[in-house]
Amino acid sequence: MDTSHYAQEIVKELEGSVSGLIAGEGEAMAELLLRSGQIFVAGAGRSGLMGRAFAMRLMQAGQEAYVVGETVTPGIGPGDVLVLGSGSGETGGLVIMAEKAKAAGAEVVLVTLTPESSLGGLADYTVKLPGTPKDQSGGIYATIQPMASLFEQTLLVFYDAVILRIMEQTGQTTGQMFGKHANLE
Repeated sequence: MDTSHYAQEIVKELEGSVSGLIAGEGEAMAELLLRSGQIFVAGAGRSGLMGRAFAMRLMQAGQEAYVVGETVTPGIGPGDVLVLGSGSGETGGLVIMAEKAKAAGAEVVLVTLTPESSLGGLADYTVKLPGTPKDQSGGIYATIQPMASLFEQTLLVFYDAVILRIMEQTGQTTGQMFGKHANLE
């Protein structure tokens, strides 16, 4: 098979996954982020890369957003929110991070496949992303993609949908957001 075929299959899987998003969860998350102080975003591996993209868009949409672990990231405290993306909800470093955020008085948001996980138990708000997509008969089928690619893609699409909701709520336009785009590149 050629790469074009694989790309088409990936898009089909992503459509199946996104169709399983639970209505209202993104809106509630956007509202929580809009009423928070600082927003901190973290994840491990590729989920962390999706989080970095989300933090960038939050900043461009006018929110005070930081990626955990960067040298310019300030401390977290009451009124702030830590957003974690973790498929398993069991990543040790993220569990420790969530415990520290809670101890500092911040809220924790988890976007995951497994709300019943350790991180799910610590989170103040959990968004459950769909797992493996269903076929037309309603049966579950396995993804052709390696490892957690489908989760990571769905995570990025979900994060971007939250950004669109924040833009709608705050009257932001893409043109306004470009004013906060990096210009030293």
